[in-house]
Amino acid sequence: MTAPLKIREMPEGDRPREKLAARGASALSDAELIAILLRTGLKGANAVEVARQLIKEYGSLGALSRCSVQELARIKGIGFAKATQLAAAFGLGHRLARENLARKKIDTPERVYELLGPEMRALHKESLRIILLDTRYSLIRVEDVSLGSVNESIAHPRDVFRPALIYSAYAVVVVHNHPSGDPAPSQADHGLTRRLREAAELLQIKLLDHIIIGAPAEGRLPYFSFKETGVL
Repeated sequence: MTAPLKIREMPEGDRPREKLAARGASALSDAELIAILLRTGLKGANAVEVARQLIKEYGSLGALSRCSVQELARIKGIGFAKATQLAAAFGLGHRLARENLARKKIDTPERVYELLGPEMRALHKESLRIILLDTRYSLIRVEDVSLGSVNESIAHPRDVFRPALIYSAYAVVVVHNHPSGDPAPSQADHGLTRRLREAAELLQIKLLDHIIIGAPAEGRLPYFSFKETGVL
C-alpha cells in the first residue's frame, strides 16, 4: 500500500494552507482545516490523514470539539502543543457563536441551547451558569456560578442572583449541565428551581427559565426546560 503524499509533495492547489488562501475556508473539508492546525502528521500519515482519523475515531467534529486538552494530548501524533491549538480553535468557534447570538433575543430554550449547549456538553462536572439579559432579552453577559461534582451542582440562590444584581439585569436564565447526557431533572433540580423562583420574586428579577443541558439522543431533546413544563 502506497503511503500518502507528504503535504509539501502535493500539488500546490491541493495543499490545505494554499487552498484556504486561494478559495476560502468553505472550500476545505473538516479534516483539511484541522490539518492546518496540526501542521505535521506521523510517519506514514500526513496531517490530513491524521485529522481524518481523529474525526473518524470520535464520530463527528462536534464530538472532537468536546475533548479536553488532556484527552487530545494522549492521542498518538497530537501531543500537548497541538492539543492546545485545537482546543483554542474550538473555543474561538464557541465564542463566535455566542457573539452572533448576542444580537438576538435569548428568550427560548432553543436559543439558550444554541448559546451554551456545545460548550457545556463538553464538561465532565456539573456547572451552573446564569445568563443576564436586559429589558429586550438581549444578552448582557454569562456568569459562572458554581462548579460541582460529577453529578451534583451546589448553588445557593444568593450566589445565583448576585451577578444579576451587580450588572442590573432585568431578566435571567439559569443553566446547568448533566455530564451523564440525560437532561431529565432530579429532585434536587426541582428543589433548586422552586427556591430560585421564590428568590426572583423577592428580588423583582424575571426568571425566564431554568434549563438543563444534556446530550443529543434519538427520541428526546438535548435539554430540559422548566418553563416548557409549566414549573416557571
